[in-house]
Amino acid sequence: MTALLFVLFFVFMLLGVPVALAIGASTLLALQAQGVPLMVVTQQMFQGINSFALVAVPMFILAGDLMAQGKVSEKLVDFADALFGFLKGGLSIVSVGAGMFFAAISGSGAATTAAVGSSLVPELRKKGYEPASAASLIAASGTIGVVIPPSVPMIIYAVIAQQSVSQLFLSGFLPGLAMGVGLATIAIVQAYRRNYPRGTAFSLATIWQTLKSASWGLATPVIILGGIFSGIFTPSEAAVVAVNYALMVSLFVYRDLGIKDVYRILIRSAITTSVIMLVIATSAVLSWTLSSWQVPGAIAQSVLSISTDPYVIMLLVVAVILLTGVFIETASALIILTPVLLPLVTQLGIDPIHFGLIIVVGLAIGMITPPVAINLYVASSVTQLPLERITRAIIPYLLGLITVLLMVVYVPILLGLSG
Repeated sequence: MTALLFVLFFVFMLLGVPVALAIGASTLLALQAQGVPLMVVTQQMFQGINSFALVAVPMFILAGDLMAQGKVSEKLVDFADALFGFLKGGLSIVSVGAGMFFAAISGSGAATTAAVGSSLVPELRKKGYEPASAASLIAASGTIGVVIPPSVPMIIYAVIAQQSVSQLFLSGFLPGLAMGVGLATIAIVQAYRRNYPRGTAFSLATIWQTLKSASWGLATPVIILGGIFSGIFTPSEAAVVAVNYALMVSLFVYRDLGIKDVYRILIRSAITTSVIMLVIATSAVLSWTLSSWQVPGAIAQSVLSISTDPYVIMLLVVAVILLTGVFIETASALIILTPVLLPLVTQLGIDPIHFGLIIVVGLAIGMITPPVAINLYVASSVTQLPLERITRAIIPYLLGLITVLLMVVYVPILLGLSG
């Protein structure tokens, strides 16, 4: 019966059926074939989204969209330029730095890519940067958006794995920083090879001025994460605070959004949220089905029969995560893989929080691996460059991010994670 389920799922995917419907339809038909009452499907769908922690998902999406559409992203780019622009190929470093700053606000890879790209692309072209390489770097920097907290995928993983959202957020800083350092290192090497120009001259006065302008945006992660880690409010409450703060900054401080703009952003965020919640609901049925059929345990035993060496098994796990990220978008892949792989890695003694970072970083890389590569599509839209050109240019950054993922897996102590 398990074979029937997966065959149906892949058939639906090949036919171009949306992921949520492919998951739901394949599971429904498999359960029907087994004679399970259909009431179970609706019960498990409701149970899958009946979690207080998931309230944070639409709120963080909305807060990120509000910040991305306003002047906050421009101010953050200006501040990053003041800090790093004086270096050789400084705008490349600015792309990474701005991506990291915005990652601490949005919780979304696509929003980070769009915000940084729309602000930086005109300047990159003006300074003579190779367009495809610049676009690919911006897309790669966007992957940090789901690793540095707040992070929507981390919230989803926490709900599925029944782990602490706060602990996942706290553990995401150093891996996110490592991703940024890796991308910046590759960008600097390319800058010297291509003889890119230096950008804004280093000036403490400029840094101070841009810091003051960007302070409203930079205060967002301080308020959100400071409130969470100090115990003032929960992650779900923090998400609501983030929306109110984003509205205040956009409407009354920078005054760059009007009521019509807010309405348009609300509609778009609602659509994004509805897609994610439908995926979570249908995937909950899939997870229940696999668990009732004892599939995760069978998979764990099969893998352990191949090898008992934890290093080999974790390499296989990483390969599965990366391969899944190529074909399935992040939220869907996370919901499908977590209940299957978590029992396996816990048998190896891997802490669930550590595995949460492994799967989030691995699936974040999927955002830049076609055909399902949302960050590349966003970068292509912002830069008006063909996807093929950006895909070829992304390879060095892709290898750099995979190296960081292997560090998260094999030397977690360097990134503040327990093995």
